[in-house]
Amino acid sequence: MATIRVRDWTKKQIERILEEESHSSHDSVIKSLLKDRELAKFAGKSVDTEHQKAEDEPRPPEEKAFDDLTVLNEMYRADNGVLFLWCPNCGNELAHLTLENPIDISIFEMECQRCLNHLDQHAIIAIEMGYPIEEKLVEDELQGDLKACVIDYWDRTLEQLTETAVDEEIDAEQLVWQFDQYVRNFQWDWPVDVPVVGFETGYTFRNEASDELIEVIEPVTENRNALDSFEVIRFSEGADSDETATEIIDSNTIADLIINRDLYIEKTDSQGVTEPSNHV
Repeated sequence: MATIRVRDWTKKQIERILEEESHSSHDSVIKSLLKDRELAKFAGKSVDTEHQKAEDEPRPPEEKAFDDLTVLNEMYRADNGVLFLWCPNCGNELAHLTLENPIDISIFEMECQRCLNHLDQHAIIAIEMGYPIEEKLVEDELQGDLKACVIDYWDRTLEQLTETAVDEEIDAEQLVWQFDQYVRNFQWDWPVDVPVVGFETGYTFRNEASDELIEVIEPVTENRNALDSFEVIRFSEGADSDETATEIIDSNTIADLIINRDLYIEKTDSQGVTEPSNHV
């Protein structure tokens, strides 16, 4: 066995530890001290790791529309670990969950038993304890808040895809298709001051990037689980769309227009031209 040499001034300390801890030899004391030193190093790393983990923990978005209404996919912490889940379409309470913070829900699906819509973490609303639900029910404001919460989330989610590198696990076009399906299934009138999240026959959209109008004629594909390509007419404001030739916009181009937050509703078959608004 190799000899462990120590300075004279440490011998007294080693002998004291030898007596106090009943070691069998000086070598045993030194090996014990070295082991404690290594543990101390690892303990320091653990503290650093925990600190880094706390810094890396997801934080709630700063600009979401409601403090105590959150789409489930953005939920990281819940008051007292309790969440009440609601359907944004019909205002039905789906369930309540008791969870440990921080919350990490990557996939969550369930069917609303009232309107029978299949919902996932991109559409289910989590209501926290601070939301005045009784007051909102009495004032008939709950349904409007649920709808506004989801629209705000979809808008911000698509906008973030243009501002940051798209996660390899996120299929942006598939996300657009999913949001589009929700709007169709919910039969919502989309607000004219919010960029659309879908593309549908019977609508005329304004492309804010090119300042042109796009009248949607009909789909030219029949995809069941993906965006369709459409036959459309593109024309400038004031021009006669009847004198403009039709063309095909493929699904990739449609997805890009929606993700870039360029398209707003100009009119539908059932309504006249919308009131002009200043979009930023």
